[in-house]
Parts: sequence; structure tokens; C-alpha cells
Amino acid sequence: MLPAFLFIDDFLTDPMAARQAALALDYDPAFKEGNYPGLLSTQPLPVPGLDEAVGGVIGRKVMPQPGTTHQHCRLTLAGDKGISGVHIDPCFYSGILYLSLPEHCRGGTDFFRHRRTGLDRAPADMMGALKAGYPDPNALIEDVVNGDTLKPARWEKSFTAPMRYNRLILFSPWLFHNSAPGFGKTPETGRLVHLMFFAAG
Repeated sequence: MLPAFLFIDDFLTDPMAARQAALALDYDPAFKEGNYPGLLSTQPLPVPGLDEAVGGVIGRKVMPQPGTTHQHCRLTLAGDKGISGVHIDPCFYSGILYLSLPEHCRGGTDFFRHRRTGLDRAPADMMGALKAGYPDPNALIEDVVNGDTLKPARWEKSFTAPMRYNRLILFSPWLFHNSAPGFGKTPETGRLVHLMFFAAG
């Protein structure tokens, strides 16, 4: 069984080089797709050996999930707003590498429980959906995730995966989650993360 959640501290051997490369990417507002706060890099930032490293940790071969922003970076400053909230990811496994400097790190990634259903994740199979009172997983996702994403009162925060420089968090994409608020006034002081969306290899 895949681990639902993992921390890996000091993931990169040279995190400063990755951070500088991430800051040097283009964050063109015209490229923005999706409902997230902040800006997405127009190009990915490849991490050599990433698929092999993550696959070794979770015990499953992984590869980039087609149609996602795998290995792109996201920069979110204080006051940046999105038009979605709690969500799940369209992939087999998710990862976030924190690249903000220690003196700037705050918040992290928040994980939630849905108050009405008591669920902390979307079921991945028919049996799980039926137990929750839905005919299939897609019906549950439409009602619970898409219907309540912007209704904070419908969610209870379970925990925050704290941001730490060069910390990688790996987690099931079915877990209900959202980024904590952005911070900083400049790219150098803002919330800088490297995104990972894996498919099963």
C-alpha cells in the first residue's frame, strides 16, 4: 500500500542552485492556468533522477503525469488570491518541494476533513464511494470537492505540513488539501515551491 503522506528533509544535495534556477524561470501572468493563487513558471525545472528517487521511497515506479504541470515552480506572494480552495490532484501521487529560505518559511500545505461526510480524502474506488453514500467516485468529487471547495465552513483542517527549506512532502493526491497563504513582497521572499505530479510507471 502506498504511504498516504511522507516527509523527506534535505532532499536536494544543492538546494540553493535549485532555488536560484527556480527564481530565474519566467513567471508570465499570461501563462497562468488553473485556479491557484500566485504564478506558475512557464517552463519546468527538471530535477535529475527525481522519478527514480521518489519511486525508490514509495516502492513503486513513477513517471510524469501527462497533462499536468509536473516539475514547474509556483511563486505566491502575500495577498495573492485564487478562485479555488480545498482540492485533490489529477495524478497517481503528488509531491511539493519547498524552496523558500529558512528565514522566510511559514505555513506550508494544509490538509482537511470534510465536515458533513467525515472524509479526509476522496475514495479511489466504487466501494469507497458507495460507503460514503455516492454512486461512484466522480459523483462524490463533484459534490464534495467541486461543490464545497470555496466554502471554508464545510472543512476542518486536520494538519499542516510545515514548510521547511529543501523539504519534500509526498502524499496521496486523493487527500483533501490546499496551499497555505502566500507571503513576502518579492520573488526572493515569497512562497516558492517545486510541484510534482506522478503517474504510475
